[in-house]
Amino acid sequence: MTKAIQLLVVDDHTLFRRGLIALLSQDERFHIVGEAGDVGEAFRVLSKVQPDLMLLDNHLPGVKGVDAIVAFKDACPDLRILMLTVSEDEEDLSKALQNGADGYLLKTAETEQLCDALVQVHDGHSVISPAMLNKLVTGLRQPPGTPAVSTGMLAPNKPLQELEKLSPREKGIFFLVAKSLSNKQIARDLDIAETTVKIHIQHIFKKMNLTSRVQIAIFAAGNGLS
Repeated sequence: MTKAIQLLVVDDHTLFRRGLIALLSQDERFHIVGEAGDVGEAFRVLSKVQPDLMLLDNHLPGVKGVDAIVAFKDACPDLRILMLTVSEDEEDLSKALQNGADGYLLKTAETEQLCDALVQVHDGHSVISPAMLNKLVTGLRQPPGTPAVSTGMLAPNKPLQELEKLSPREKGIFFLVAKSLSNKQIARDLDIAETTVKIHIQHIFKKMNLTSRVQIAIFAAGNGLS
């Protein structure tokens, strides 16, 4: 049996958080390794456990969820983060993606949609709520030759020449990531080890100053590459 996905749930509403944990605990694909009600508590949990995935609310007391994403990933480099929030604000979506969130889901999502999104994010896909995706796509629809979106939805704004920083192998993997292929699928398609794919993706992030697969997809879409 495949190892259960190790989850850390961060939400300041205790009843909602406990209900969510109870719900996810019924699915054998997930194992809750910790919970937190604010960013500070989340860091304390991260110092003790290494979850695969964090389910992160945005409106937390003190520091907002979107503002802590970079620090969370610095503390736990392999951590994937799925935002689960009531916020339909474009600025929150934009900032979450800028800072490296791997997905953005609204709390109006059905249970099955949430569980599927967790699995997809864990497998290397980018998941965005349909309502928010429409806003993202609208922001990306620019006439051919127009620079990447100026609304912040494509942040950071990067010229097409950024791709030239990549080796041929990295460029190939870049386009496969932009198509939402998981590391496992990329490894299979290129006949290389999954760990090798992860290393190449880290090099892509570093060379292009990106922090998530979502940003790769956004870069590609904004420059007419996908």
